Amino acid sequence: MDIIFIDQFRVTTLIGIYPREQRVPQTLEISLEIGASTARAGDSDDIRDTIDYAAVVERLRGDLEQRRFQLLESLAEYIAKTLQDDFGAVWARVSVAKPGVMHGVRRAGVVIERGRRDG
Repeated sequence: MDIIFIDQFRVTTLIGIYPREQRVPQTLEISLEIGASTARAGDSDDIRDTIDYAAVVERLRGDLEQRRFQLLESLAEYIAKTLQDDFGAVWARVSVAKPGVMHGVRRAGVVIERGRRDG
């Protein structure tokens, strides 16, 4: 299995459990590792034979403009499910972090893995 990655994709959205978080948009950093076979794309040199990372970013940007989550865990699950169900990933590692959310803390977040790593 091969891995397509998107590192520290930044998006601004409403997320959180506290009243201020539900009113004031926050910047999130999302990093993705997407398990897929890229051998066919390597031979064909055709974007249709792989997962288009630009399409993934565009989709997630659009989704996060419309959807609201309270927990980073829920958002990470949504992203993993989208990658598997809509983009054909066999495995995904999703990292979602809030930079500077607490004094003295650079980033706080979650990392989840879903699917089979053996593809």
